[in-house]
Amino acid sequence: MHIAYSALQNTNSQTAQAKSTTDDQLSIRFKAYQTACNKYSKEITAIQKYIPGWVPTYPVL
Repeated sequence: MHIAYSALQNTNSQTAQAKSTTDDQLSIRFKAYQTACNKYSKEITAIQKYIPGWVPTYPVL
């Protein structure tokens, strides 16, 4: 019984660790998107003059 319990514990901890890594990557990606939008805000404003409501697309996995 101990072997089965240990196997389940390892699987759960690995799943939690993978989710944490994915969350970290998404957070970094979002911060990079915000930084790029802030850096190119003048260019975005110029484009929106001709295409109202346009926003840069968020990169997809």
